[in-house]
Amino acid sequence: MWGKLSAEYLMDCIGYGAHDEKGLLVPIKFKRRIAGPDDVTFRITHCGVCYAEVKWVFNKIGTTKYPIVPGHEVVGVVTAVGDNVKRFQVGDRVGVGPFCNSCQKCEYCNKNMENSCLKQPILTYDGIDVDGSVTKGGFSNAMVTHQRFCVKIPDTLASDVAAPLLCAGITVYSPMMRHHMNQAGKSLGVIGLGGLGHMAVKFGQAFGLHVTVLSTSPAKEEEALRVLGADAFIVSKDEAAMKAAAGSLDFIVDTASGMHPLDPYLLLLKQEGIITIVSAPPEMKFTPAILFRGLKTISGSTIGGMKEVQEMLDFCAEKGVTPMIETIPINYANEALKRLQNKDVRYRFVIDIENSLKESIK
Repeated sequence: MWGKLSAEYLMDCIGYGAHDEKGLLVPIKFKRRIAGPDDVTFRITHCGVCYAEVKWVFNKIGTTKYPIVPGHEVVGVVTAVGDNVKRFQVGDRVGVGPFCNSCQKCEYCNKNMENSCLKQPILTYDGIDVDGSVTKGGFSNAMVTHQRFCVKIPDTLASDVAAPLLCAGITVYSPMMRHHMNQAGKSLGVIGLGGLGHMAVKFGQAFGLHVTVLSTSPAKEEEALRVLGADAFIVSKDEAAMKAAAGSLDFIVDTASGMHPLDPYLLLLKQEGIITIVSAPPEMKFTPAILFRGLKTISGSTIGGMKEVQEMLDFCAEKGVTPMIETIPINYANEALKRLQNKDVRYRFVIDIENSLKESIK
């Protein structure tokens, strides 16, 4: 069955998908597009569960194309490669993140910033693929992806913990590198302690930064300091503590998805400090004068280019940076989405596709 793929080959797949806005994930059969000479085909072993699944499965963005098979933190083992594929071979472990192709020709694609493709990158699920079909994600048994959008999973990085790095990991790593937040001895603030926030803490530690977690919940102090090893914790609702910390941080990574004002956090930055926003609240308000007086910068970021994703994975393997995960079978996916909406996960669900999908569909 496996090996070099002919132009006539079309893959029958199984997975879990939703058929309407009720968002109920059920067993589903579908076909993957024809694999071409630049494609890598792989059987999926693990897939992380991102909050994006909630937005797309329940059509909270208003554009979902049903039926939808979610999942964009995908790890698996190569089963076939096209004739032009040189970087990968059968048996390699590979990963695919939130997008699976781009125009590959624009200014940003040429700078290894495919995530900023001027024609928009093709989403790993619910996107329109090169053949006009709707892409299906990693809650399934196999995938076909252009070689440029696959990354190698380092030998020392387990597949289950590698999966969340393909979205949650790169989402915080990319802006931290772009804004030089890897300077040992500098100070980093992390707003929010969820899937993204806990990775920002871990990268901060690996970079040698003094890490302060900023949270509205006093209950997270023990977790931040004792479990994740942050250097300090501030309850952002505590005006006295926030005032005492004014001007103490070189950088802030804002991972909080709920509505919140920026001014209290901007005041924590030193002169020429930078806050990067990686979440997507409906609206954010700030006082421009705070920026003027402190020469401060607000930036935004979303995931990263493929070269940077590979660099991040290699860095994580070298430094032992891994997410905290809860491994689940695929028939627990609906419950996982409920818990995700209730913020009841530490800190990323990962579906064991290899050991649960076929059994759940029998």
